[in-house]
Amino acid sequence: MMKIKVLIVDDQELILESLNIVLEMEDDIEIVGLAKNGEEAINHCAASQPDLILMDINMPIMDGVAATEKIKLRFPLTKIIILTSYKEVEYVLAALSHGAEGYLLKAIHPKNLIAGIRVVHTGGTLISPEMADKMIKSMLKNGVPPAMDTSDLKPETLEKNNEFGLSAREVEVLHKLALGLRNQDIAKALFLSEGTVKNYISNIYSKLNVKGRREATYKARETGMIIDPIRIHPTE
Repeated sequence: MMKIKVLIVDDQELILESLNIVLEMEDDIEIVGLAKNGEEAINHCAASQPDLILMDINMPIMDGVAATEKIKLRFPLTKIIILTSYKEVEYVLAALSHGAEGYLLKAIHPKNLIAGIRVVHTGGTLISPEMADKMIKSMLKNGVPPAMDTSDLKPETLEKNNEFGLSAREVEVLHKLALGLRNQDIAKALFLSEGTVKNYISNIYSKLNVKGRREATYKARETGMIIDPIRIHPTE
C-alpha cells in the first residue's frame, strides 16, 4: 500500500509532536518531516517530496502564506492544507489564492483531520460552503464576475467524471480554460498567481495528453468532465 507522505509545519513544538503522534498511528500515512517555519518547509519539500503538507500560518522567518506560494510554484503537485487557529477570512483567502487545497482549524477532531488529508490526497478540496460564499463575494466586490455557481467549488462537483487524475484545482482551471479566459483572468478569478496558473495548465495538458486549450476543452466536454457553467449575477 502506497502511503501518503505528509510534512507537518508549525512553530509550536507541542502541536508538531501531537500531530506527529496522531498521524503516525494511521497505516496509510507516513510523516516525512517536521518543520517550524516556511523556509524549513521548502527545504523539506526539496529533500523528501511530500504528497501533502499541513501548513500553519503564523510562523517566524517565513509564514505559511508565503511558503504556500513558493512551494506551489516549485512543487505544484504537492497538496497543502492550511491548519490554523485563525478564523479571519483574509488569511484563508490569501493561502487559497496561492493554490492551497483547503483549510482546517486546529480545533478539529483528529479523525476529521485524517479524513481531510485523505480527501485532499485523492484530489478533493476542503473549502466550506461559508468560505466559498465569501470567495464569491470577494470576487464580485473586486469586479471579477464568477463563471460558476458557488456549488461548483465543492469537492463532489470538481471530482465528477474526473477519469484523468486531475486535482480539484486543475478542474477549476480547466473550467476557466473552457470559458476562453486568459491566464491573468484565471489567476484573478481563482485567487492564484499567473505562474501557478501556468503550472496547472501544463499539468492539465500532460494528464489529458493534449497540446492546447482547444484540445483540452474538447476532450473535457466529450468525456463529461465539464459542462457549461451556471452563471450568477451580482445583486443590483
